[in-house]
Amino acid sequence: MRIELQKRARVSTLFSIVSPILALALTLVFGGIMFWLLGKSPLGALHSFFIEPLLEVWSLHELAIKAAPLILIGVGLAVCYRSNNWNIGAEGQFTIGAITGSILPVLNPDWHSPLILPLMLVMGMLGGALYAGIPALLKTRFNTNEILTSLMLVYIAQLFLDWLVRGPWRDPQGYNFPQTKSFQIEAVLPEILASGRAHWAFIFAIIAAIALWFMMRFMLKGFEVSVLGQSERAGRFAGFSARKMVWFSMLLSGALAGLAGISEVSGSIGHVQPSISPGYGFTAIIVAFLGRLNPLGIIASGLVLALTYLGGEAAQLSIGISDKVSRVFQGLLLFFVLSCDTLIHYRIRLHFGRTKPAEVAG
Repeated sequence: MRIELQKRARVSTLFSIVSPILALALTLVFGGIMFWLLGKSPLGALHSFFIEPLLEVWSLHELAIKAAPLILIGVGLAVCYRSNNWNIGAEGQFTIGAITGSILPVLNPDWHSPLILPLMLVMGMLGGALYAGIPALLKTRFNTNEILTSLMLVYIAQLFLDWLVRGPWRDPQGYNFPQTKSFQIEAVLPEILASGRAHWAFIFAIIAAIALWFMMRFMLKGFEVSVLGQSERAGRFAGFSARKMVWFSMLLSGALAGLAGISEVSGSIGHVQPSISPGYGFTAIIVAFLGRLNPLGIIASGLVLALTYLGGEAAQLSIGISDKVSRVFQGLLLFFVLSCDTLIHYRIRLHFGRTKPAEVAG
């Protein structure tokens, strides 16, 4: 028996629109079943995930903090995926952006200047872009698979970060904790409002999403991204370069991931430590697809996924589940997003030997 996907001649516009909503509904249903199997109240668990984090003003600030890196990384990945370049290593680019952006406050802790924060942000973006340039170079020069190379580079970045904070960057007065000195006040990303913790990374994310939406909708570069993503051959006839698009999309997504990394370290943590991300780079893949690779849709999906992070933390306290359960919940969401989109665009056919294939999902 062989399973094949056959592209549909016509795709339902209605189902394409409601696909993310359907995926979210299926996630809630099967997530409720998962909580029931764990011996928890499904309604109580879903209340902890989606309602409880919105009941306090401070939690709205936390929601913005967690949504900012997801949106920043997600809109960059959306450009990659729409151009048919599969950057799976945003987590590594996030980490390298945090490292390169932290060079100034870590190595020059006594430098007090209004220039330090802008330079940190630029260096973070450059670090993320250059790290994303490695799989871009390998793909354009040696035709390697960017999925594998970008993913493997994630673990190199994480191990490099761990070595830095336990070795040359460790605070000698930090009681042997593996972290750097706290950043000077000029190197800390300021809050948006004086009454909360939400910082300017959320503003950066909204600006990036709007800018990339404008590019994809009204600029020639956005048209080039769409054409090359749908058909490289058609793009060549139009005079577009698939090689240049690899570089453009990878460097752009890497730069935004690097900006998210240094913003997280500077705005939320205040120093560099071995763990600076709960998996933002991987969760942003879910964000990108849940937002239908539309930058404005990614703003909404980023807030939804950020809510699952906050809800997972709330559920650990209120109903006593582990953080692994919230990861499974996010995984269910990705599974149903991809499954719904696949079944909307393709039919599943089963081939039994030499017999005529049987249509399963029509």
